[in-house]
Amino acid sequence: MSDHKMATVRQVVAALEELAPLSLAESWDKVGLQVGDPDRPVKKVMLSLDSNDEGVIDEAIAKGVDLIIAHHAMIFRPVQTVRTDTPYGRKLQKLLKHDIGVYVAHTNLDIAEGGINDILASRLHLEQVEVLSRVHNTRLKKLVVFVPSTHHEQVLKALGDAGAGWIGNYSHCAFNMQGIGTFVPQAGTDPYIGEQGVLEKVEEVRIETIVSDANQGKVVAAMLAAHPYEEVAYDIYPLEIMGEELGHGRVGNLVQEMTLKQFAEFVKVQFGVPAARVVGPHDRIVRRVAVLGGSGEEFYPAALNKKADVLVTGDIRYHYAQDALADGICLVDPGHNTEKICLPSLQAYLEAKVREREYEVEVILSETNTEPFTFL
Repeated sequence: MSDHKMATVRQVVAALEELAPLSLAESWDKVGLQVGDPDRPVKKVMLSLDSNDEGVIDEAIAKGVDLIIAHHAMIFRPVQTVRTDTPYGRKLQKLLKHDIGVYVAHTNLDIAEGGINDILASRLHLEQVEVLSRVHNTRLKKLVVFVPSTHHEQVLKALGDAGAGWIGNYSHCAFNMQGIGTFVPQAGTDPYIGEQGVLEKVEEVRIETIVSDANQGKVVAAMLAAHPYEEVAYDIYPLEIMGEELGHGRVGNLVQEMTLKQFAEFVKVQFGVPAARVVGPHDRIVRRVAVLGGSGEEFYPAALNKKADVLVTGDIRYHYAQDALADGICLVDPGHNTEKICLPSLQAYLEAKVREREYEVEVILSETNTEPFTFL
């Protein structure tokens, strides 16, 4: 008998949302479960760039897929009718008839650390990578807890291991101060130290550390589990300082400078495309690169502000290209569909999460080509 557990749609997408929380998505975006029942059992998941593609849906049916996880939405604009004599209605009918769920992770996956744009930046071997255009900052709080000296190290380690105390590239950061804690256990208590009705004085350590808003629940749970007291004394204070910067696109430096022509050829190879549109003098030397998956022409001023020599993004229109050229930044457009190169990394992430939770779930990649353009 297998030790693996049956997973539901809800449980599978919860694992993905650890990487790309829905709260990161832009307000206009349509993300989350768009088709299907969150409590439906899942044995096979298929990752695809596009969900609103009949070839992808037919592939999912043929392969016995229970859940499609896609970057581009199945439902984006309001649906006025579900007429099955239309291409769109027929696709929805197929999904519902075969009980296939569709979950969408779009701008939340673009923005997430380790998401689409970090993967694209890594494919270009960029160094000293930073966010191109800020959307959010993680909210930070200060956590203060009082611990008996005997359990100081135990609680301190539990806090750090759960993710508290991250400042830049340093983990387990905390301030520790010794003092005397006093309390009187009242009727109905079962104190770890002392006895009912008697004032107790205990050598304690005040631990102060930083916790992100997103990680607060996990950290507090770990702290309470490691703390010996029946009633734990702790405080959480909101802070004015901003935490990690999160946003669209990435900017960084090439390992070695090259001409714009050489760089465009490099992009073609790394992104697996047959052609790329190039804006700018082919002999221009480029070293600092901005990259943004999907359609990102409007971010070229942000790339200029970050002192990028070139912006790599899809769907660049004529007048944006002219304006960028006049403003002194080069552009390389390998197309919107290049985001598909991120799918193997997401597959590896989700497979690791599934194994960790011992779910009986197979994660596959769609083999359907959803690129609408060909090059002659």
